[in-house]
Amino acid sequence: MALKAVHVSDVPNLDQVPESASLALYSTRVPAAMELGRGVKKPRFMVIGHRGKGMNVLQSSDSRMRAIKENSIASFNAASAFPLDFIEFDVQVTKDNCPVIFHDDFILSRDDNGNVFEKRITELGLSEFLCYGPQKEAGKEGHLLLRKTKDGKIVEWNVETDDSLCTLQEAFLNVEPSLGFNVELKFDDHIVYDQDYIIHVLEAVLQVVFGYAKDRPIIFSSFHPDAALLVRKLQDNYPVFFLTNGGTEIFYDVRRNSLEEAIKVCLEGGLQGIVSEVKGVFANPGAVTKIKDSKLSLLTYGKLNNVAEAVYLQHLMGIDGVIVDLVQEITEAVSDLIMPSSDQESVPQGDDAKEELKSKPKFTQQELSFLLKLIPKLIQL
Repeated sequence: MALKAVHVSDVPNLDQVPESASLALYSTRVPAAMELGRGVKKPRFMVIGHRGKGMNVLQSSDSRMRAIKENSIASFNAASAFPLDFIEFDVQVTKDNCPVIFHDDFILSRDDNGNVFEKRITELGLSEFLCYGPQKEAGKEGHLLLRKTKDGKIVEWNVETDDSLCTLQEAFLNVEPSLGFNVELKFDDHIVYDQDYIIHVLEAVLQVVFGYAKDRPIIFSSFHPDAALLVRKLQDNYPVFFLTNGGTEIFYDVRRNSLEEAIKVCLEGGLQGIVSEVKGVFANPGAVTKIKDSKLSLLTYGKLNNVAEAVYLQHLMGIDGVIVDLVQEITEAVSDLIMPSSDQESVPQGDDAKEELKSKPKFTQQELSFLLKLIPKLIQL
């Protein structure tokens, strides 16, 4: 696709925005709320389920990473059983303009001769996309679903609890309505997209969101800077966050290469926050202050967010929330470690107070300062 300069100011707003579309991130599942940048409400410390109840790592020895099909209705509803504020999932648009939920750029399977083939999600029609994996219709067998691992191996997509592929509309209709959706707008890193194509994709997604979100809390996010800027221009009902690796990977587009560049993107485009790889934040903890001074919110993602101590340290640093795979373990840890402030709930007494003291680590300001200096060194090892 050819490169076309993106002039966000030239993009018109969508004509129809429902009055019921929520301006707040505040979820009824969590009673305590605070400002989430630019006047938007959010829970005090958010926990977000990655691709539902966690991503699939099919070659992992940890069975939790293969427990339930990622980005599926089954995974979303399994996640809703825990005190999460949002689930995160990846949205792409098929060639017949249907937003579907799938992470990878390509879908892999085998032909009748046993040869592996791949097809780009955005080049499939909806009916072809849905024919892979388990089928909703009883007795109907779908095409084998494979996946390519990071090291290039092709493996069968086997999980303990499988489920069919789904559309964005189905997620709105079939997932607990109080559970927020962090809708990641997915684009291929290796393609330079025409502005008109990006707008076309975003309008297809927004049509479904405006038609079915009702009062569900929504956050949009994207690694693609222009997509993030454009979805902010096309609507102002829902907050938009810019996703970044925080300098842990280098890209041709310099806007993706540091937290400082992410701040610039947000301020220039009126975005509400940043979602960074947690290693990028730990390697550059001073950026947290810059982000907060810019009145932006900060969430993180990454493997370290499955470690309770790393999550607690982020809470101490002032980070607003984490995207996690180990939903049960981290929501339990957050409940134990990050207690509500005394102005919202009574101070624990007796055995409850002893339990809090036992489970919640205490750091002096000097110790915290030392940790923040040490962690960037450890990240570089």
